Amino acid sequence: MTGLTLTLMKLGLLVGLWVFVLISIAVIRTDLFGAASSRIRAARPSARPVSGGVPVGQAAARPRRSGTPTKLLVTSGSLAGTSVPLGSQQITLGRAHDSTIVLDDDFASSRHARIFPDSSGQWVVEDMGSTNGTYLDRTKLTGPAPVPVGVPIRIGKTVLELRK
Repeated sequence: MTGLTLTLMKLGLLVGLWVFVLISIAVIRTDLFGAASSRIRAARPSARPVSGGVPVGQAAARPRRSGTPTKLLVTSGSLAGTSVPLGSQQITLGRAHDSTIVLDDDFASSRHARIFPDSSGQWVVEDMGSTNGTYLDRTKLTGPAPVPVGVPIRIGKTVLELRK
């Protein structure tokens, strides 16, 4: 082999290693901060109610109970029985250690979803660009959606409900 061939092979290996490193960093960044979170926020449909009070892009969820919720209860999964009182702060859900409810679930993202009160005092769930999605009563969320009392919110194997 000539010196030129060896030099080209070395440069090719170096370029290949850098491509591997950059792809690895991109995957780690996506896992930590969500997949294209800025594009998802820009493309998200509005959560303004249309006729009938159903948010744009959402199917109507039938409430099982009425009233103002006072707690978020984990009904199934590894944290079953865990209860978080509802206040004026948002509740974050995910595998990240700074989440309000840290999910030990292989199907949950680091920052999976959040539940927060809107200006009218109704609680809203929003998927934060998770890989596997967030479901409100068997409907995959495509934008923020109001959560009626007693309607299950599913993240992987974990199910949560707002309770009175």
